Amino acid sequence: MTTQRRVLVHPDIPSLTGSVAARFITKVIDLLDDKPEVHVVLTGGGVGTGILRAINESGARDSIDWARVHVWWGDERWLPRGDAERNDFQAASALLDHVALLPEHVHAFPAAGEADDLDTAALAHASALAAHAAEGAEWPVFDITFLGIGPDGHIASLFPDAEGIEVTEGSVIAVRNAPKPPPERLSLTLGALNSSDRIWLALAGADKASALGLALAGARTSQVPAAGARGIKRTVFFVDSAAAAEVPDELIGQEY
Repeated sequence: MTTQRRVLVHPDIPSLTGSVAARFITKVIDLLDDKPEVHVVLTGGGVGTGILRAINESGARDSIDWARVHVWWGDERWLPRGDAERNDFQAASALLDHVALLPEHVHAFPAAGEADDLDTAALAHASALAAHAAEGAEWPVFDITFLGIGPDGHIASLFPDAEGIEVTEGSVIAVRNAPKPPPERLSLTLGALNSSDRIWLALAGADKASALGLALAGARTSQVPAAGARGIKRTVFFVDSAAAAEVPDELIGQEY
């Protein structure tokens, strides 16, 4: 079954991040009414981190039972633990250090110096994912997965015309020679990302307009990885007006 993709346009970045933050809090509360735990996949970047900051600043933040939330990441830079360029470091500063998450529920990718090499690190994180999966599964059910989109259309660390976007098996890949620094990274596969119940892509800026337009127009996933992002239940693009410049009017909605 192919899920419909929707685009929700906001006038500026503060309204975008605030809207997504409010939606996230409401959705997680609803999910926790129906299941014992929720698994969320985070992204980095200015907008992704801005959403986390907006969640932290919300008066409703502590309405979530954070002890029942697991946090993962879609990708990570292969840098030492505590490096300010790592997505997990930025997420901790923006939100995670301020809420009552259980330390064992924060599942950061391995860091440089903690494994012999990228391949070993990828295997270790794949094992961590499997440890929280149902019997026979390779990773847990991701309830909400956040993704950004690069100007080239990349998502997580799956880049256009690179080997990683073509991987169809497994949960984690080692990325070398990435076209943006640092060149070495770890990433979830497209298959793992697309197993998510909900994929929320958040992006802003005129430099993202072409990539978003191509993704929604049916570009090949190998050329525009964002075109291949599809959640099982929902796929929603949260964008500002500048990024929406090339989105067909019929795809733009106020709410889903």
